[in-house]
Amino acid sequence: MGEEVCLAQLFLQSASAYSCISELGERGLLEFRDVSRGWGRFGVSGVQRLNPNVSPFQRRFVGEVRRCEEMEKTFSKLEPLSLTVSLPPAFLQQELRAAGRVPGPCPESPRAPAAREALRVQEQSEQLAQELREVSRNRASLRDNLRDLRQYLHVLREGQRFTGLPVGPGVPAHLLGAPLGSPPRPRALSEREPILDPSLHQHLERKINFVAGVIHPWRVTAFERLLWRACRGYLVASFVEMPEPMEDPVTGESITWVIFLISHWGEQIGQKIRKISDCFHCQVYPYPESEASRTDTITKLHGQIQELSVTLEETEKYLAEVLDKVALALPTWRVQVQKMKAIYLVLNQCSFDVTKKCLIAEVWCPVQDLTQVQDALRQGSYQSGSSVECFVQRVPTSESPPTLIRTNKFTAGFQSIVDAYGVASYQEVNPAPYAIITFPFIFAIMFGDVGHGLLMFLFALWMVLYEDSPRLRQGTNEIWLTFFEGRYLILLMGAFSIYTGFIYNECFSKATVIFPSAWSVATMANHSSWSSAYLATHPLLTLDPNVTGVFRGPYPFGIDPIWSLATNHLNFLNSFKMKMSVVLGIVHMSFGVVLGIFNHVHFKQRHRLVLEFLPEMIFLLALFGYLVVLIFYKWIKFSAADSRVAPSILIHFIDMFLFTSNAENLPLYSGQVPVQTVLVVLALASVPVLLLGTPLYQWCRQRAPRTPLAMGEQEPLLEGQEAGNSVNTTMEDVESGGHSPDAKHSDFAEIFMHQAIHTIEYCLGCVSNTASYLRLWALSLAHAQLSEVLWTMVMQNGFVGLSYVGGVVLVPVFAAFAVLTVAILLVMEGLSAFLHALRLHWVEFQNKFYVGAGYKLCPFAFAPDTWD
Repeated sequence: MGEEVCLAQLFLQSASAYSCISELGERGLLEFRDVSRGWGRFGVSGVQRLNPNVSPFQRRFVGEVRRCEEMEKTFSKLEPLSLTVSLPPAFLQQELRAAGRVPGPCPESPRAPAAREALRVQEQSEQLAQELREVSRNRASLRDNLRDLRQYLHVLREGQRFTGLPVGPGVPAHLLGAPLGSPPRPRALSEREPILDPSLHQHLERKINFVAGVIHPWRVTAFERLLWRACRGYLVASFVEMPEPMEDPVTGESITWVIFLISHWGEQIGQKIRKISDCFHCQVYPYPESEASRTDTITKLHGQIQELSVTLEETEKYLAEVLDKVALALPTWRVQVQKMKAIYLVLNQCSFDVTKKCLIAEVWCPVQDLTQVQDALRQGSYQSGSSVECFVQRVPTSESPPTLIRTNKFTAGFQSIVDAYGVASYQEVNPAPYAIITFPFIFAIMFGDVGHGLLMFLFALWMVLYEDSPRLRQGTNEIWLTFFEGRYLILLMGAFSIYTGFIYNECFSKATVIFPSAWSVATMANHSSWSSAYLATHPLLTLDPNVTGVFRGPYPFGIDPIWSLATNHLNFLNSFKMKMSVVLGIVHMSFGVVLGIFNHVHFKQRHRLVLEFLPEMIFLLALFGYLVVLIFYKWIKFSAADSRVAPSILIHFIDMFLFTSNAENLPLYSGQVPVQTVLVVLALASVPVLLLGTPLYQWCRQRAPRTPLAMGEQEPLLEGQEAGNSVNTTMEDVESGGHSPDAKHSDFAEIFMHQAIHTIEYCLGCVSNTASYLRLWALSLAHAQLSEVLWTMVMQNGFVGLSYVGGVVLVPVFAAFAVLTVAILLVMEGLSAFLHALRLHWVEFQNKFYVGAGYKLCPFAFAPDTWD
C-alpha cells in the first residue's frame, strides 16, 4: 500500500515566500494545487473558491515569469518544469553549437538566486550575449570580405590565360573568334596562348569590354545557354573551375565555384550580360583593361588578403575566449533561471489573504514528511531574514488523495510495470512487491534454458555493475534506455531462467548430466527383442518404465537427461508442463483473490469479506482448486505399472459440470460423483451471493433510520460514490452530502450494475483465465523446440557434416549460431515471453484485487525523480 497523504495549507509571509518555495523545491516534498483556478477547502462545513475572478494574465508574478522566459531565450531551450509554451532556440546555445561546443552539465546544483542576484545574472548574460553577437558579426563580415578577395584574385589569375597580351582599340566580336556553339578554329591553341590573335591588333578600331565573375556550378549550363540566345553569339565566354573550393554564403557548404570571363563589343550587349548575371546570382568583379592594371590589382589583393587573414585570426582567438566564458557560465545560469521560473510559477498558484501580506497555498503532502515541510519553511524564513515564521496546517477533505509509492533503483522497474496498467488507487494493495518474484518466475517458466538464461543474466549484470557510467545513463536510443531502466528485472529474469533451465534440464536445447541417470537402459534391452538391425535403424528408443528394474528412483533435481534421447520425450514434457501450468495458474489467481482481503480490511468494508471474498474463493476452489487436487491425487496414486489404466482428469472435469459419470473412465476414488456434485452446487450457490450480496447490503443501510451526526462528523458515502470537489457540484449538494431525493435509487442501480458486471467478469474469467495460463505450457515447449531446431540445423551440421575440415569451418558456423541465438531466442523469444508474463499479471492476477484508478503524487522538485 502507498503512504498516507494529506491535504495541507501553507501560510507564507510575502517577504519569505520565494525562499520557502525554493527550499521546498530543493527537498521535493509537496505537490502544489492551483488554488487560483481550483477549489480550496477551509474546513469540513463547506468549500470556498480562493480567487474566482483571477485570469492567468492577472496573477501576481506574471512579470517575473516573463523576465525568466526572456533570460531563457538568451540561454538555451529548456524543458520547463510545468505546462508552459516551449521557447525558441536561444542565441548563446546556437553560438556554442555552431562552434562545435556543447555545454556540459552543471557540476553543482546551484540554488535559486535571490532577486538582486537574478538581476545581476540577467545583466551579465545580456552583456555577454551582446559581446558575442558583435564578435560573431565581425567575424562573419571578415570571412565574407576574405572570400570575395580570394574569388577576385582567382578571377584575375584565370583571366590572364585568355587576355595575356595588351589589347588595342576594340574590334567586333565576330572577328575575334567563333561564337559559342560554332566549330573550333583549325588552329590549335595551347592553354597559355592568349585568346586574341596578335595579327588582328592593327585592325582594332573599337574597344572590347570584359565581364568577369564566379557562378555556382549547377547554374553554368543554363547561364551559358541564355547568354547565347540573348546576345546572338556576339561574345566570347570562357568557363573554368576555381582551383580551390570555397564556402557558399547561403548554404554554408564547401563547393568549387566556376570562373567565367566574357568578352563583348558594345554597351547594349554588356548591359544584357550584367542583367543575366544578376538573375543567376553571379558575383561579378571589375576586370582591368590593361595588363599592368591587372598586375597591380593582383599585388594589392595579396596584401589585403594577408591583412584580413591576420585580423580574422585575432578575431577567432577573441571569439574563442568569449565562448569559453559562455560555456563556463551558461550551465549555472541555466539551472538558476529554470529554478527561479519554477518558483514564480508555483507562487502564481497561491492566493493572497485579505490583508495582502500572506500567501496561501494548497498542497498534497505525505503525512510522515510534515515535520520536514515545517523545517523547510523555517529554513526559508531564516534565509529571507523575515521575523514572521511560515507554517503548514492539515486540512480535512473527502477528496481522494494522490498515490505515493516510494521506489528505489531496484523496485522502480517492477513498479513501472504495475503503473503501466494503472496507478494504484489511494492506499490500495500494491502488486509490485509480489511481482518482484512472480513476474520473473512466470517469465522463466516460458523461457527455461540454462544457456539462454545465463546470457541474459550476464548482460543484466554488466548493466548493474556499470549503472553509474554516464555513457549508459545518457544514451539517446529509446530502446536502450528501456533495457537499462529494467536492468534489475532482466537480472532476475535471467537468474530464474537458469533455475527453470535446470528443472527442464536444457542448456541450448541439450541435456546436461549433473547426476547419474536413474534409468537402466540395459535392463530394458535385456527384456526386449531388440536386434542389431533394429538398433541400427532406430537411434532413439522409447523409454518404458514398466519393465522391472529399468527405473531405480527419481532424478535428484529436474528431469532425467535420459529423456532427451527418447522418442517419447515430447509426450512426457507435454503432460508435465501442461499440468504444471494449470497448477501454477490457479495458485496465482487464488493468491490474487486473497490479496483483496487487505483492501476490504483497510477501507473498513468488512461486509465484503463475507459477501464477495468468500463466494469468490468458494467458486474458484470448488471448481478449479478441485482440479489441482485431482492432478496431485493422480500423480500420487497411480504409478508407472498401472498408468495405462489411469482415468482421464479432463473427462472427469467435464462430467463434473454435466452431473454425469462415464463408465469407460474409472473414478479416481470412491464417492467421487457425490463430492463433485456438492462442489458444483456450492460454486453455483456462491454466484447469487456474489451478485446480490453487496447491493442488498447497501440498500438495507439506506433504508435504516439515520442517527443524528455529531458536530463536525460527516455521513459515510456509498461505495462507488465519489465525493470530490468537482466544479459541477453545487453548494447545496455539498452541504447535503450529495444525497438528493432521487439519489438513493440511482446509487442503488449503479451499485447493482457494477456488481453484476463484476460477477459476470469474475465467473467467466475464472474459466478463461485458467485456460490463459496454458500459455506457460505452449511457450515453454515452443522455446525448447525452436532451440533444438536451431542447434540441429546449424551446430549439428557443423560438427557432423563437415568431416575433418569441421574445425576450420566451425568458426563461421558458430558465429551464425551465436547471432541467431541472440536475435531469435534471446531477443524475439524473450520479448514474447515478457509480453505474455505481462498479460498474465495484468489480466489474470491483478484484476482479482487491483483497481488502478488513482493518480501519482507529483512533488514540486528541482531535481528529477525525487522519489526514486
